[in-house]
Amino acid sequence: MEKAPISLAAQRRTNGRAAMPAAPIERDLPQVPNPFLWPLVAAATASDAAARYFGELARALTDTDANPPKPEPAWATPNAIALDLATVRLRDFSSQSEGPATLICAPFALHGATIADFAPRHSLVQALCAAGLDRVFITEWRSASAEMRFLSIDNYLADLNVVVDTLALPIDLIGLCQGGWMALLYAARFPGKVRRLVLAGAPVDVRAGDSAISDLASNMPLSTFAEIVQLGAGRLIGSRVIEAWGAALAAEESLQVLQLPADLGAAESRALERRFRDWYDWTVDLPGTYYLQIVSWLYKENRIADGRFVALGRQADLADVDIPIFLLAARDDTLVAPAQLLATANLVGTPPHAIETLVEPCGHLSLFVGRRTLEHAWNRVATWLRRDLAPA
Repeated sequence: MEKAPISLAAQRRTNGRAAMPAAPIERDLPQVPNPFLWPLVAAATASDAAARYFGELARALTDTDANPPKPEPAWATPNAIALDLATVRLRDFSSQSEGPATLICAPFALHGATIADFAPRHSLVQALCAAGLDRVFITEWRSASAEMRFLSIDNYLADLNVVVDTLALPIDLIGLCQGGWMALLYAARFPGKVRRLVLAGAPVDVRAGDSAISDLASNMPLSTFAEIVQLGAGRLIGSRVIEAWGAALAAEESLQVLQLPADLGAAESRALERRFRDWYDWTVDLPGTYYLQIVSWLYKENRIADGRFVALGRQADLADVDIPIFLLAARDDTLVAPAQLLATANLVGTPPHAIETLVEPCGHLSLFVGRRTLEHAWNRVATWLRRDLAPA
């Protein structure tokens, strides 16, 4: 007897539940990832479900009755815009005007950079500042306009270089998630400009472990992704993807991501839940060229790990990265398997004694907003950044 296809609603209910077994009807299907990064790959769970999903997404992308834009999520910490480019704003959270600079390379995926400064006690910026880092900056990648649809990875690396040159060199560079592979490529392309490198929840060697995103991206034809970009007139339209996909995580899931204590008051819990929903529902658009390069070069061809990635006209050799590195992974991460990040240690030129690794008992988003993770793991990272180590 033919099995009934899984519904879109059933797919959505699996979001964010890395530690929970799938329901019986889903046992032979890959777990659908949280759509924090690349929601389109979730359509590959089953052929019928894929057809329905892409049908919904196509209708959303071609719907001319657009909803009014949602307000941008607020930053939790006072800051200033130190540089304003077409692709990126440089946010300055510094308490001192001089000294070593720490730059957080935020993800340029579906959601905004406020993931690094989400809320009091759920802010990576505040955790780093509280641990003694006086000059902290964030790349706030701007939503791609129609004129930006042809921008490539090279364009973003070039502008990241402009951002870095604005700061006192060398800098300490922290790459979060999709910002992690960009930070690693940057350190390989511009050795000498980065003093220490931290990669958190970043996909580097996608063949080193299995994850929902890498498995599904490798199995779906690139033409499928290209069709979605075409429907967005050359861009991946974040708001339309969210409309087709569905609402944010359920309240209990979002609060679990935030790692709230059991004794937290109901009013504060509801406020954080609303803030998380507002952050989740506000999206950015991606240039189609940039998006398809990531799908193809990173997930399908694994060019970074294989040493075949050409960045700004020169091959990015990870052996040129010989600076101290800290690798922070999430044990229960279904988006980026810990092995996909930890494999970096075997690819770079950094000696083993200058590489630190930490695997936290949490899921992907908790790496950046989880209260326990920020208080413990990131305090350790900040202490490591303050050490006066030099590469061997």
